Amino acid sequence: FYFSYGFLLLFLHILRAAAALEEKIIISKLGDNATLSCVYQERRLHLKNLRVYWQIADDQEERCVVHALISGQDNESKQCVHFKNRTQLFWDRLEEGDFSLLLLNVSQSDEHTYKCVVLQKTEYTKIIYQAKVVLSLAASYSQPILSGPVRNSDSTGEEVTFSCKSSNGYPKPNVYWINKTDNSQLLPSDVKFILHHDGTYSVFSTLKVKATSNMQIECSIENEILQENLSANYTQEKQNGDPSTESHKNLEKSGRGAQAAGIISIIIVMGLLAVVICWLWRRKSSKLVSY
Repeated sequence: FYFSYGFLLLFLHILRAAAALEEKIIISKLGDNATLSCVYQERRLHLKNLRVYWQIADDQEERCVVHALISGQDNESKQCVHFKNRTQLFWDRLEEGDFSLLLLNVSQSDEHTYKCVVLQKTEYTKIIYQAKVVLSLAASYSQPILSGPVRNSDSTGEEVTFSCKSSNGYPKPNVYWINKTDNSQLLPSDVKFILHHDGTYSVFSTLKVKATSNMQIECSIENEILQENLSANYTQEKQNGDPSTESHKNLEKSGRGAQAAGIISIIIVMGLLAVVICWLWRRKSSKLVSY
C-alpha cells in the first residue's frame, strides 16, 4: 500500500512538472533586443536557494548554456561563447519569480527554442518551474518597385515582361502576382533571392504575360512572420497611338506655349519702344516751342 501511494505521488509530481512547462513564441526584428519570458508566479522566492538555467533546447542534449544564475549570482563558467556579454536578467524582478532573459542584438544565429529551468534547493534539489520560448526573427522588406513594359496599341496579344523587386527583409518572402482585372493569381516566370552580408534578403521576380488593351497587374511581397504584405500596382489604359505619338503631342504643347510666350515678349518690347519714342518726341517738341 505504501509503495503504491509513493508511486502515485511520484506520478502526480511528474504530471505537475509536465503541466508547468509552457511554450511561447517571441518575434523580434534583426538587431533588436529580445526578451525571453520565464515567469514563476507562485510565491516570493529566496535567490540563495535557487538555480536558474537558460539553455538551447533545439535537441534533447541541450548542451549550450545561454545564461546561469546560481545562489543569486550570475555564473558564466559554462556559458556558450556565442552568448558572452549578450544576456541579462532583470534583477529587480527575480525575487518575484520573473526570470525572463534579455538577449541583446539578435541575429539569425539566435533563432532557437530556449528552455528556462528553475531549481530550488531545500532538503533536496527539485525543479519548480520550466518554460520554453521559441525565438523567431524577421525584418521588414522595402516597398516593392514594379516595372512594366513600354508598348503601343499594336502590341496587344504579344508577350510582355514585368519585373518586381524588394530588399533588406528576412526571412525569404512569398511573392504573388495578381491580375487586378479579375483578381486571379498569376504564376511568376522567375523568382530570385540574394543573401546580403547582414543576413537579409533581396527578392527579384519577373512575370511574362500576353499584353491586353487594359492591363492591371499587382506584385505583392508577403512576410509571414511579421504579417506584412506590401504591394505595387501597374495600370496601363488603351492608347490611340504609340509613346512616340504621345511625346510628339507633349512637344507640340510645349512649342505652342513657347510661341505664345515669345509673342507676349515681343508685344511688351514694342510697347516699351513706343513709350520711349513718345517721350523723345515730346521732349524734342518742347525744345522747338521754347526756341
